[in-house]
Amino acid sequence: MHVDNRRDGDYSVPVKAELDLDAAIRKVPDFPKPGVLFYDITGLLMRPDAFGACIDRFEGLYGERRFDAIAAVEARGFLFAAPFAVRRGLPLILVRKRGKLPGTTIGKRFALEYGTDEIEVHVEDVKRGCRVLLMDDLIATGGTLRAAVDLLREAGAEVRDIGCVIGLPFLRYAERFPDVAVRTLIEYDAE
Repeated sequence: MHVDNRRDGDYSVPVKAELDLDAAIRKVPDFPKPGVLFYDITGLLMRPDAFGACIDRFEGLYGERRFDAIAAVEARGFLFAAPFAVRRGLPLILVRKRGKLPGTTIGKRFALEYGTDEIEVHVEDVKRGCRVLLMDDLIATGGTLRAAVDLLREAGAEVRDIGCVIGLPFLRYAERFPDVAVRTLIEYDAE
């Protein structure tokens, strides 16, 4: 049974290329701590037109590129990578925090502003020589994504591309990726 949630007479589903993604991204000052401006992607998720536009724009960025798999960083990266992987007909590799995957894993420890963290992938999910697009919702300093690139490479993948919805270039993430093309759908300057 098909359920149609559109209003009577509303049978259009086009996503406008000029849709303003910025208008759908919530900016939350002083979260998670004073002085930080948090870019909240839940506003995109609440608007199917904006969410769909993100996936369409990723297709525009990567439509000509050949990948064997899409990898996504926990947890918000999953939201954008999963529909994109389905659209491309590709497997989705989950990059998760330590202890969240049940099978045999390989991990990578990395430094945070205060302390360290560790991410893992299932060893069997990463095929030697596979070309992987790594995706996340936001790139700030690039620490987690750098660790994910290194982890996937250690597992045998080729990672030359990162795609994110939001980029904060004023935090100088590009310096961490001289060997990877980082593309974002929207960028913000320092506020």
